[in-house]
Amino acid sequence: MKKKGMQLGVAIFINILLIHACFAKPLFSLKHKGPVDTLLNAYNISWNSPGPGPEESMPLGNGDIGLNVWVEKNGDLVFYISKTDAWGGELDAQKDPWMKQGGVLMKLGAVRVSVNPNPLAKSSTFKQILKLKTGEILIQEGEGNTAVSFLVWVDANQPVIRVETKSTVPLTVNTKLENWRAGLTDTILSDQKNRIAWYHHNSSTADPHLANLTFGAIIKGNGLVNKDKATLQSTKVTTFQLISIYPLTSVAGNGMQWLSKLELQIGEIEKQKLEQARLQHQQWWQQFWKRSWVFVHGDEQAKQVTQGYVLQRFVTACAGRGAYPIKFNGSIFVVNNPEKNENADFRAWGGQYWFQNTRPMYWPRLMAGDFDMMLPFFLMYTNILPANKAQVKEYYHHEGAYFAETAPFWGGLKFMGPDVKAYYTNHYFTPILELSMMMLDYYEYTGDEAFARKMLLPVATAGLQFFDQHFERDNTGKLLLDPDNSIEMFWKVHNPAPDIAGLHAVLSRMIKLPVGMVDEKTLLEWRKLYDELPPLPTATENDKTVLLPYTGPQTAKSFNSENPELYAIYPFRLYGLGKPDLDVAVNTFNARKQRAKGCWVQDPIQAAMIGNAEVAKEYVSFALTRKDSHFKFPAFWDKGNDYSPDEDNGGNGENGLQQMLMQVDGKKIMLLPAWPAGWDADFKLNAPYNTTVEGRVEKGKLISLKVTPASRMADVVNMAKSK
Repeated sequence: MKKKGMQLGVAIFINILLIHACFAKPLFSLKHKGPVDTLLNAYNISWNSPGPGPEESMPLGNGDIGLNVWVEKNGDLVFYISKTDAWGGELDAQKDPWMKQGGVLMKLGAVRVSVNPNPLAKSSTFKQILKLKTGEILIQEGEGNTAVSFLVWVDANQPVIRVETKSTVPLTVNTKLENWRAGLTDTILSDQKNRIAWYHHNSSTADPHLANLTFGAIIKGNGLVNKDKATLQSTKVTTFQLISIYPLTSVAGNGMQWLSKLELQIGEIEKQKLEQARLQHQQWWQQFWKRSWVFVHGDEQAKQVTQGYVLQRFVTACAGRGAYPIKFNGSIFVVNNPEKNENADFRAWGGQYWFQNTRPMYWPRLMAGDFDMMLPFFLMYTNILPANKAQVKEYYHHEGAYFAETAPFWGGLKFMGPDVKAYYTNHYFTPILELSMMMLDYYEYTGDEAFARKMLLPVATAGLQFFDQHFERDNTGKLLLDPDNSIEMFWKVHNPAPDIAGLHAVLSRMIKLPVGMVDEKTLLEWRKLYDELPPLPTATENDKTVLLPYTGPQTAKSFNSENPELYAIYPFRLYGLGKPDLDVAVNTFNARKQRAKGCWVQDPIQAAMIGNAEVAKEYVSFALTRKDSHFKFPAFWDKGNDYSPDEDNGGNGENGLQQMLMQVDGKKIMLLPAWPAGWDADFKLNAPYNTTVEGRVEKGKLISLKVTPASRMADVVNMAKSK
């Protein structure tokens, strides 16, 4: 029996390879081959049984359009379609109050593809494979002459979803739109010829930022005709069928205007041959994986951590190049929850962006080299800036701006300002400082001067101006941050550590920008403000100096589970390896009161930054293996404090693992600063000044190191040697 089972498994595998070979031409050859060429395929996700539902779906996407793909027990291929800019209005909100503020990021609908004869009617042979290297899902149903394959991909370069069916025996194909909003807020057009067309249209009376926003898609394919307005079927049997789905989001006065725009878009896409489009799609994914990699070797835990890291980066790539940033509470991969009667449009904490929860997905993009995926995040806040400056002027009668911790994509200070009672976010001014820090890093990594002038300078200048003009000085002439939240943890306290750390970190770097980028008047103002900054609050505990979350008696009530005092380590990096007073950072980390794991917890990153390899390993391992038990896909993370799949969790895991391998400070590149015993690794990471660092760790030693450009080797410090 074992031999027969093995032979069957081998036959199925070979059959899959042969069918897949029919779909694609050989991929282009890259001159430099690294571990990604041989190791990535080991982390493809492969399932041997179908669905039965969206909880067993795999994610797929092109950075803007996302799919949750699964196969039901009857062999039907089903997938949700999502898009990063498919924002519904208040009328689309469900029971969660947050859904009524900031829009609802909705699905476009679901598509069902079935074939006849059904290959699973007389066979239980099944395989579903997420092929990471090429951004595709390959599905095999049945065996022998009755086998059918589905190849699903979302074109990395164009807004189109492709589903290709292939079989040995001719069959018929049926494609159906499933839309739970049809007849309520969505319209399925009934006058279409050989295609399905549907859209959701926000009314002109919706919030001005959502008014007339229209999104939907067209489904079509050669040889497919309408059975009804929501169903296409084959006109004759075939061994190959291409189904193409063309989504579009656009501001349109009505559905017909939207349809005209989509038809023009389809015309442009269809000018390219399928084989050429597929090849370029696969090339994009191959080039993506060449940017960076981390493969940890050792025990089973090492393998699971690698899987979590690789899959989190894949999920981010599927959603990270759209019109808006990734949503922390599920990205574009939320599914329905039958237990709570919530459909696939629902997500706890709604459509607003929460800065503290959004940043974890973006810090790791620097070392990963995924700079293109950071731009939607930067662009949203740059676009928000003018309205926020105007509101600061109206509310506080001075210049500058800040970003509310909680805001819709169009910004505003809805949860801040003098009359707002949302104390978690009222008097919480830190986000603009951390965003400025990240923008400074982006500029340092890429050298993109246009970015510095158009995004970094306007944002950072407005933030520093706000702090300068909003707060008074104490009797010694120092800036007096009072009242000011110490993030969400302590409300309206005196000189909170996160803002002091942020001001020190950002000002010290802004002052050093290249000559000519900042005018002399602004530089003088920044230098004056820098001289007026108060020191970080500290205390002596058990004869050891520790940082405090704010200045003065530590009697404020806590309202969250965070460690604000550790912001001086991360994200603002005033303390850390190779810097003065490392013992203060170590003492503070060891004395921290909040020690939860997963979700938005920053401990894995901070542990790595002070060189604590074992704690970093523990927290990173927890984050990158913390699958939600309701889901089958191993990187759909448990909701924690958010909503599944929790993107905070994966982002902080990525960041922590990167910091264990490499840390940077100016031009200095520190390798293996917090690498644990018993783990080996292959890695390629990005460093500032357009640098990549590639190497291998074996038994605690760094071998086969390659730094590009080679001149940057002089800046490398092998921390493993100093231990």
